[in-house]
Amino acid sequence: MSLLRLENVTKRFGGLVAVDRVSLTINEGERVGIVGPNGSGKTTLFNLINGVYIPDEGRVIFNGQDITRLPPYKRAPLGVGRTFQIPRPFASATVRENVAVGAMFGTMGGQLSVDQCLDMADRYIKLMGLEAHSEKPAGSLTPVEKKLMEIARALAMKPRLLLMDEAMAGMHPKDIDKMVQLIKDVSDKENIAVVAMVEHIMRAVVGLVERVVVLHQGSKLVDSATKEALEDPKVVEVYLGHPPEE
Repeated sequence: MSLLRLENVTKRFGGLVAVDRVSLTINEGERVGIVGPNGSGKTTLFNLINGVYIPDEGRVIFNGQDITRLPPYKRAPLGVGRTFQIPRPFASATVRENVAVGAMFGTMGGQLSVDQCLDMADRYIKLMGLEAHSEKPAGSLTPVEKKLMEIARALAMKPRLLLMDEAMAGMHPKDIDKMVQLIKDVSDKENIAVVAMVEHIMRAVVGLVERVVVLHQGSKLVDSATKEALEDPKVVEVYLGHPPEE
């Protein structure tokens, strides 16, 4: 059984159709990239998956349950985790407290004490290389450090599906390579399906995901294995503008 299934989801804003009858399946532990030019509907699709928006048409099925109309706070305990393009920390709380919030409201939220949530936060803070910042206010971090903290918070939720919204934007190429390997390792070890939205960082797309879904003007243009998708003439024309570099 698939973990996530979108059935002809459509979202309109006035006369604009931002997502147009998109159907998509994500399996347990699978890593999928969502790419496309600006305005193609990627962020709207993410918001439909995690409940920020309710589709005008279609259904969202997660682990066999219809979650189409559930708000984000009810999807999180089911296993839907999310990072944002612009991190949203609790600025005055410490990094450790911020990450512990993920554990408190994730899939194990009702089963863990506050101390256990803080212990889990320590684990993922270490994983992201943020130990030196653990007791600092989150608002004092650099933009890249905030992204790392947000990934740690999402992982502390123990999600079954992790939506990563441009999590590697602004990172040095060497840091991108490290992050790609880290996410792959955690995904494999904890059987987390990852759906990554990546803006024009081909090394991240090629290194991280097994499959690529290309959106164009709100519709699904291509859904295939990464190399095949990035070499598709339609994708080269509307997204890359040139063949992907080896």
